[in-house]
Amino acid sequence: MAWARITVVALMMTVLAGCQTLKKVDQGLYQVAESVSERDRVTGQRTLSMANRSAQIKQGNAYIDKLLQQEQQKKRPINAAVNRSQYLRLVKVFDRIHKISHLKHERWKPVLIKRDSFNAFTTGGTYIVVHSNLMETLKDDAELAAVIGHEIAHTVANHVYERQTHAQISALAGSNSARRSGYQAAFTHESEREADRVGILYSALAGYDPLAASRIWQRKYAEQGNARALFHHSHPVNAERYKENLRVGKAVLPYYQKGRINPNHAKLLDNNVLWRKNSKETAAGEGGGVAALLSTALGAYVQHQEAKHEERRQGQQAQFVRSVQSALKLESSRKAGTHKLETRWRYAKNGPVLNNLVMGLYVKRNGKVERYVDHVKGYIKPGQVFAARFELPKNLKIDDLKKYEGGYYLDDVQSVR
Repeated sequence: MAWARITVVALMMTVLAGCQTLKKVDQGLYQVAESVSERDRVTGQRTLSMANRSAQIKQGNAYIDKLLQQEQQKKRPINAAVNRSQYLRLVKVFDRIHKISHLKHERWKPVLIKRDSFNAFTTGGTYIVVHSNLMETLKDDAELAAVIGHEIAHTVANHVYERQTHAQISALAGSNSARRSGYQAAFTHESEREADRVGILYSALAGYDPLAASRIWQRKYAEQGNARALFHHSHPVNAERYKENLRVGKAVLPYYQKGRINPNHAKLLDNNVLWRKNSKETAAGEGGGVAALLSTALGAYVQHQEAKHEERRQGQQAQFVRSVQSALKLESSRKAGTHKLETRWRYAKNGPVLNNLVMGLYVKRNGKVERYVDHVKGYIKPGQVFAARFELPKNLKIDDLKKYEGGYYLDDVQSVR
């Protein structure tokens, strides 16, 4: 009987010792996971990141601080010196969006700089930089809210350092995909789509019309077409962005209370029609290390596959556009007014029926490329002749086109299946 007790006690001590060893191993695995990943603030899932939030802020802000120093050295205006009313508008809209965001506890600063381009950006820190042309181009505060929400969302989802870590690990693993520019563009493309979704939700929760984002890209598509259909692109093309933003905007429309912050915004950040945050994670030493590593690996694998799929999709679309472009023959062009040009094209007889065809005209002048498009209505059948008409701005006459380098191109097209 005594021997039996001794044997049982010995077995229990062995199991406990083993448990302690396993616990330490799991704690070690958790530390490894922590060093290469973080919990996504939006979904709660593990995502790759080798920089903690303090490092992200330090590195991201250092870039903007250097930019602002350069602006001062070159005596370029900043903030209210660019345009007082536009800067105050920027601050007002920013404050409402930031107040309901995942990073509302951080002290952020919007910056307005003078640039003749439609752009805004963040670098992973606590600045958002907006170009003056963007402020002048947007129609209302709701459209500005969509842009600000999108930019804050990039930092919330840690896209800057997620992309860097993914590239570093892919390089170490010898990934052939990660070396391709098309893959890199596609990876960023998926981040842009995520930032759009989060930013549109922010707009709705802050009391701004969530359909405003779709209006921006609908207008851009009407004015510019897609412009990137022949190449791999890091941002969704205008037509696709308009449609997806419209779908997301309609989905979150019930959360929109015009002109006021939704009182349930904190809960809706974690649980809404777009995602449900996973707020649970097993503790280190209790299987949390293994779970964290598996979650990180699975998340990275899913992102990798999504980027490969998007790269493939873009490549197929670009190939199709090129094949259609080679089947188009310019039959005639004529001046239809001081600023109007009419062209006639014949589509080859051996292709599919076409729809949503957009013809483009580009002109290089004053160091810039200007693009003008015509959305050709209706279906284009094999062998058919169709017209594409271009209207130029008042400062560019048809007779002046011969002075500049330029040409026609097929901006985008779809086949009728």
